[in-house]
Amino acid sequence: MFERKSVYKDMANIHVYTAKKLSDMAGSLEELAKTFDEESAAGKGLSREDGLAAMQMAGAMVCGDCNRCNLYSDSEKEDSYYLYYLLRAFEQKGIVDYEDMPRLFRETCKRQSDYVGQLNRNLGKATMNLTWKNRYLESRDAIVSQFRELAVILEEFSEQIEQVVDLTPTKERAVRKAFARHHMIVEHMLILEYDNNQKEAFLTVRTNHGRCVMAREAAQILGQAMGKELWTVAKNSKSIVTRQASTIRFLEEGAYQVLMGVAKTPKSGETVSGDNFTFCQNTPGQVVMSLSDGMGTGERAGRESQRVIELTEQLLEAGYMPRSALKLVNTVLLLAGEEQHPATIDLCCIDLYTGVLEIMKMGAAATFLIRDDGVEVLQACDVPAGMFHQVEPVLLSQKLWEDDRIVMVSDGVLDSLPGEDKERIMMEYLEGIIKRNPQNMADEILEFAEQFAEEVRDDMTVMVAGIWKKS
Repeated sequence: MFERKSVYKDMANIHVYTAKKLSDMAGSLEELAKTFDEESAAGKGLSREDGLAAMQMAGAMVCGDCNRCNLYSDSEKEDSYYLYYLLRAFEQKGIVDYEDMPRLFRETCKRQSDYVGQLNRNLGKATMNLTWKNRYLESRDAIVSQFRELAVILEEFSEQIEQVVDLTPTKERAVRKAFARHHMIVEHMLILEYDNNQKEAFLTVRTNHGRCVMAREAAQILGQAMGKELWTVAKNSKSIVTRQASTIRFLEEGAYQVLMGVAKTPKSGETVSGDNFTFCQNTPGQVVMSLSDGMGTGERAGRESQRVIELTEQLLEAGYMPRSALKLVNTVLLLAGEEQHPATIDLCCIDLYTGVLEIMKMGAAATFLIRDDGVEVLQACDVPAGMFHQVEPVLLSQKLWEDDRIVMVSDGVLDSLPGEDKERIMMEYLEGIIKRNPQNMADEILEFAEQFAEEVRDDMTVMVAGIWKKS
């Protein structure tokens, strides 16, 4: 797998072993999830068995030996249409009325009120049991979904380990010499290159003259040894190199840099916006922009959208792929309580090594790409997170080029525009806008949206990002 000197053979075997174990774990999680598939679908309504049980219980409590109407025995037949009608009537109205009962029952039963009352109580209990059963099945489906998503993560990581190229043999001598010139000794090293050309290094290093060296200075030395590349110290690594040998993780910085601007305003009369956003760089190789629009406006909508943003960011930091993160956020919101407070999710991930943009949307407004040759509109579904259990986030991918702009907006911005085709109006406006720094552009776009009404009818948020190659 890795082409290297024999001295690194054991290390290669460790990588092969690790990749195989991760793949096996992914397979085990997938098989574990499959064991629940046969019973994973939650019942959508009362079943035939529920109806028969309710009628049998009502008969036992009220009818005694009476068999004038034969209501239960007739409903017990496989081709009984009345039982189906009875269940649907109860689901629609929440109660069975006298007119819903068969004609023979109304003409012959002497205890109609008692029977119908008992039947409604039994069907009500069955409905309550069904609700709890569906709730349990939804919770179980959420766990199964997490099993599957974790299996995908492990499988992707396994493939990444298998495809990685070990650069240690070709770079070892230059790295050792560069550090030696700065009075540091590299005891062990591992330098890897992934399929997106990102490089990563693990150096066990110490000083040999008693003084300390900042880890960021060591990153600069490593970059010079690797060919004048820009490197940085990974999060949670030691920040100082001392006489005691320690392993420090270094990451190569991406070829691109991203700047962002944001402009927002709440609905007229509100002090808090229902929109929330984030712009973060969890690793040197990826920038994440996200925008969430809570249902309605004000403080309550703001709390919902903030929760969506925080959950999404935490999952991405934990290593979840964006699609998996959004699916799990949707599941958490769906199962958070009986009352649904959906929120849209608009997520943009920019790979700073390749310049590739990945957009994930759940119910979010369109995103616009401003390029040298025009404006492109990226749209998705209209279903927000927290509404339906099996909602799949829409994934869109684009290659970004030097000086491109990404424009993300909340629904309030587009809804403020005149006409029916609001995306087209925004697109025509952006085609004539002058590309400047992202903050100025965000302010200008928000000002454009606000001019069509005397007051702001919904929360408005505009995010603009620009991408440039590092010099």
